[in-house]
Amino acid sequence: MDPILARKMWRTLEPYHGLVYFAPEAHQAYERFGLEGNGAYFASRAAAMGAVPAEVVVATFFNFDPRLVHAAIPRAWERGTPEEWVTARLEGIDRALTDVLGDAAGSNEIVEAAELARMAADGCTPQGRPLYAGHRELPWPDEPHLILWHAITLLREFRGDGHVGCLMTEGLDGCQALVLHAASGEVPARTLQASRGWSDHAWSAAVAALAERGWVDADGGLTDKGAEARQSIEDRTDELALAPWRYLGGERCDRLRALVRPFSKAVVASGKFGFGQEG
Repeated sequence: MDPILARKMWRTLEPYHGLVYFAPEAHQAYERFGLEGNGAYFASRAAAMGAVPAEVVVATFFNFDPRLVHAAIPRAWERGTPEEWVTARLEGIDRALTDVLGDAAGSNEIVEAAELARMAADGCTPQGRPLYAGHRELPWPDEPHLILWHAITLLREFRGDGHVGCLMTEGLDGCQALVLHAASGEVPARTLQASRGWSDHAWSAAVAALAERGWVDADGGLTDKGAEARQSIEDRTDELALAPWRYLGGERCDRLRALVRPFSKAVVASGKFGFGQEG
């Protein structure tokens, strides 16, 4: 099976999961804890691992300035238990998906997609995948549109954990990984720097470190050597993310993509999703 399939599956399924990070319904669900912005993001996503200390969140979320994490964790666990954060997250995505999908939320297509995605998630293993492992231990929702969301969450965290491993293998820290991403031109550098909380000094130091390796030029632009390195990281990430798709099989992968594509397009078209990309 071609590893590029893992990337295709991720691109198609990601908006359906990623809606939880942008939808106002999710942010409203976190208001009860009095912790907004990045704090609510860290707590709601990390809660699957339990009331972990800040350094565990720093390790697993990887590319955020640790100061942002320490400002939220463990304070978040004083505002609500991990179980309460998990419940709020599910409530938020339930309302958001119900609004975006309308009648399709209870359709036969959602039911079939949920069954296939859950089957794919059964092909994942927890070794070396801490965020995936934490979410794997959460109870499955009952409603098909939420079963689909939870399954895609598992598949997404499984891929993400592997990606962090690839970045570390290449000797990159969190800020350097963002500089390399920005150098590709996919997302503006200022957006990545600001959203992850890195100072100008830290960003400049990361550019200098990658320039010394010949991966970017002095202005942070991608060099041929850097493009080759970044492609190698992405290719290896795809290889490490392939297990659930091998388990599901090619025909069922194609069917899952076909089923989820219109749902992801609806998410993007809703204006609630942070990025306008779906493949």
